[in-house]
Amino acid sequence: MQWRKSSYSGGADDEHCVELGRLAPEVGVGVRDSKDPDGGHLTLTVGEFAALLARIKRTTSP
Repeated sequence: MQWRKSSYSGGADDEHCVELGRLAPEVGVGVRDSKDPDGGHLTLTVGEFAALLARIKRTTSP
């Protein structure tokens, strides 16, 4: 699987780094901490990932 760093990751010294990886279509999306690539990942279905993004957008909007 190829991991991609989120364009919203960053912060002082790149301390908030999130990477996403597309898993098999029936599995969904992997989310991991790019500073600890061997630490495992969170697996979300496509629906769960979409709901997470919607919630983040709702709670971080001005």
